[in-house]
Amino acid sequence: MKLPSIRRTAPPAPSAAGCPELVAAADSAEATAQGGQECQDCRAVGEQTWAHLRMCLTCGHVACCDSSPHRHATAHHHDSGHPVMRSFEPGESWRWCYVHAQLG
Repeated sequence: MKLPSIRRTAPPAPSAAGCPELVAAADSAEATAQGGQECQDCRAVGEQTWAHLRMCLTCGHVACCDSSPHRHATAHHHDSGHPVMRSFEPGESWRWCYVHAQLG
């Protein structure tokens, strides 16, 4: 079961200047979410709780955030090399570049 989401306001997005990955992600079509409204990796290991979801903008993989026990979104970046994810929470549209540790 997914934990209740706490509505948070994302910090103001800095300019994507200096981060070609964020610029490319903003200019490209959105990836299609794979796996619906749950962390695919948590489900695969039988975990039923996570904090927030993130979606890879390269392949659409949906995974849990770093506030979740398994940090699957970050693990996806390390395994795949895919550089940018975005929040997959309702009302949030911010993006994160793992390469430059930059919010966009």
